[in-house]
Amino acid sequence: MQSYIKLFAIVILTSLVSIGFAQEAATPTIGADEAGTPSFPYMAEITGDNVYVRSGPGTNFYYCGKLNKGDKVKVVGKQFSWARVVPPAGSFSWISIQYVSIDPDNPTVGSVTGDRVRVYAGSDFRKPLHSMTLQGKLDKGDKVKLLGEQLDDYYKIVPPSFAYLWVSINFTKPLKQVIVVTPTLEQPIIKPTTEPNDTPEKVVPEPVLPETSLEKYSALKERFEAERAKPRDQQNYADIKEALIKIAGDKTADKVARYAEFVLKQIKDFELVLEVSKAVRLQNEQLQKIRERIDKARTTRLAAFEDLGRFAVVGQLQTFTTYGPGHYRIIDKSGKTICYALPSGQVSQMQLSKLINRKVGLLGTIEPHRQTANALVSFTEIAELD
Repeated sequence: MQSYIKLFAIVILTSLVSIGFAQEAATPTIGADEAGTPSFPYMAEITGDNVYVRSGPGTNFYYCGKLNKGDKVKVVGKQFSWARVVPPAGSFSWISIQYVSIDPDNPTVGSVTGDRVRVYAGSDFRKPLHSMTLQGKLDKGDKVKLLGEQLDDYYKIVPPSFAYLWVSINFTKPLKQVIVVTPTLEQPIIKPTTEPNDTPEKVVPEPVLPETSLEKYSALKERFEAERAKPRDQQNYADIKEALIKIAGDKTADKVARYAEFVLKQIKDFELVLEVSKAVRLQNEQLQKIRERIDKARTTRLAAFEDLGRFAVVGQLQTFTTYGPGHYRIIDKSGKTICYALPSGQVSQMQLSKLINRKVGLLGTIEPHRQTANALVSFTEIAELD
């Protein structure tokens, strides 16, 4: 009986020792997971083409984009065989427009107007109403950066800081982190390489997003305001108008297109004012030239005008036989007829023949010359003035 008890005790002791060894072997090393994944966060390189970036950790979640071999992602966590990553460049989120207020003077930024407003993972391959993966919530006063597009009463925005996406861990390769020591800096600079390492990444640049139509509009609005500040004769809206017309005609620009149309209307009004101002300026210039010509002509006539003294008319005497012999006319220096003349009294034809084409002064009376609707001087005395 005692031998059976000893045998049973030996079996129990052996089992306990085996279990202890098994538990010790199964306990992972502190600071690393069972697959040897480096500490989070770290940079990883995509190892395949057309790798889906999904809204959640599984193939049942919709995809938000694709990555190709050589692309880099920042891995901040892991769930099963899925890496949680910072949204790559080109990623976006959806937020309901009823909870966002936009200032037309700064239309690239919106302010959240409610509390616990949901933000969903965005996809160009899925409408907002069917994009149901919740990334987080925003509260009243939080700011969002708009990407200039609106669909089904949702704004497309830059993913907030709490937003993440997922990539299969099978298509990622951790990158080695190299610490570059610079004597003039207190902190080391962290740079990724292509070799695996468990050194955590320190600094990761924000993804560079392509310029959106909203950002283009904002830049054009600033140029428009700067042009308005110039003197009227220096304002030129041609390039600004051409760029705004493209945005206004973009069917995907949505509300930004309406902003562009509003500015285009303002430009049209300003250009109309400029045209009117130009027309008035040209009219004033033409009136000034007319005044100058009138003043010049008046000055010329005044300069040509001579003090007639006791004479009724002064000018060059010429014969004028159209209305019969004995008729004369007086012309000025330019050959223009001043009046017609008809001698009377003691003036002889012989005396007049010696004065033809000479400057003379006539004494007499001035009366209408009915045949020419001009003036006629009936003179009784003539004197040579040359």
